[in-house]
Amino acid sequence: QVQLVESGGGLVQSGGSLRLSCGASAHTLDYYYAIGWFRQAPGKEREGISGINLSDGSLHYADSVKGRFTISRDDTANAVYLEINNVKLEDTGIYYCAGAESPIPPIAQHMLHWAGYDYWGQGTQVTVSS
Repeated sequence: QVQLVESGGGLVQSGGSLRLSCGASAHTLDYYYAIGWFRQAPGKEREGISGINLSDGSLHYADSVKGRFTISRDDTANAVYLEINNVKLEDTGIYYCAGAESPIPPIAQHMLHWAGYDYWGQGTQVTVSS
């Protein structure tokens, strides 16, 4: 059963902006303890870039994206968004959202680690052009 669905990826020019969406289809957001965004660049391992702890509302970002990425939740839309500003070439990759059905300590090293998440979307491709 599909749990999470990403959308919003595409081709964007360097310096531009875009917003990725992670829609929860099987449950409301309250079912999850956390939603994380992960990115896999070509030839690289998947990395955690942002997460929102739905228990305490804390937001977490990888150092590489702080100041440019913003994660937010929209309970009406049953979605979590990742807004990316001042897009850079190194932001190219497949972006995945993931949901945790068990509590994750609200610390970046835990929130941004893939092992804490149980459900994964299929990913959305972001390609940045110069």
